[in-house]
Amino acid sequence: MQSIGTVNNILQNISSLLPDEQLFIANTLNKRINELKRTQIYHRTREAEKNYENGKCVSGNVSDLMRAINND
Repeated sequence: MQSIGTVNNILQNISSLLPDEQLFIANTLNKRINELKRTQIYHRTREAEKNYENGKCVSGNVSDLMRAINND
């Protein structure tokens, strides 16, 4: 698998950097990952709002949910 080799090469290259440079890379990746997660949450939220607007959602309590599950 090509991507595993690429990841290993990247990690080896990072290991050869100074600790401050490694920390900079780690912080940069964490920021990018957090931004990606925020974007994913935004898109899921928009989808949920559209489903709600289109009447594709139901409301109820735990008892209602359990009753619906048992009736299926």
